[in-house]
Amino acid sequence: MPSATESEARATRPTTWLRGVLHAWIPVRVGEWRPLFWCWLYVFCVLCSYYVIRPIRDAMGIDGGVRNLQWLFSATLICMLLANLPFAALARRLTRARFIAVAYRFFIVNLLVFAVLLSLGTRGQSIWIGRVFFVWVSVFNLFVVSVFWELVVDVFNDDQGKRLFALMAAGATLGAIVGATVTATLNHLVGPVGLLVISAMLLEVALRCVRHIAPIYARDQHFRSQFTAIGGTVLAGISRTIHSPYLINICVYMLLFSMASTTLYFEQANVIHRTFASGASRVTFFATLDLVGNALTLLLQILLTGKIV
Repeated sequence: MPSATESEARATRPTTWLRGVLHAWIPVRVGEWRPLFWCWLYVFCVLCSYYVIRPIRDAMGIDGGVRNLQWLFSATLICMLLANLPFAALARRLTRARFIAVAYRFFIVNLLVFAVLLSLGTRGQSIWIGRVFFVWVSVFNLFVVSVFWELVVDVFNDDQGKRLFALMAAGATLGAIVGATVTATLNHLVGPVGLLVISAMLLEVALRCVRHIAPIYARDQHFRSQFTAIGGTVLAGISRTIHSPYLINICVYMLLFSMASTTLYFEQANVIHRTFASGASRVTFFATLDLVGNALTLLLQILLTGKIV
């Protein structure tokens, strides 16, 4: 007959084993669940919002003429450079929470304005609205996603980042999957106008998540200091990059990646332009493409990325 101590040890082995497995896959410690949840929901909504409108952007880019895509990319670069000026000016004066609120509300208003313009515009006007929208969405994506990572880098320390950022990245991928699914499913029902409104609503939910993140660390001196004015100068980022071999290598990597992905994007646009005749079918196809791509990405993140890193 086994002793009481041996029986208790056997009973606790499955629980201990299960905890070990869960900790290996979900390495969250006590006190981290609440901030992780709100940050996860935040990035989920941001990527969901973006992937709702991304297929619309891509389809509008083709509608405006495949040969004009190179000019739209050039316009995107110019607009990104110009947008950095007011972006940096606001960052110098506002706290992170306030800055995110101002930036996201600006983009929400923009989305609603585009919805109104598309609902009232003629066919000829819609072509030009689509070209402006193509450039705007690229700028939108840059700022709403980068602002999220700038915030969470201040919320979590280095050790927490190594353990938790992969979970947030998975949340971002899941948001992309849901956003693409929404567009693929609802495009023929609500059209681009309805999808723009849905995107704006998701961005508002993301903004409200920020309001829940700040109080969690309200008593933490480090976190309070991060919710003072951000500071810096307009050229501070350029100066920091030039003096950092690490950042320069990241820039070179992004340059090469962008060159390769842009070339593939142009080829993809040519194929879709020849294959699909209507804008609605192109939107649905682009959404389906995003859905499949992000589903495969999530699968790789869960099964391989963590192990490789």
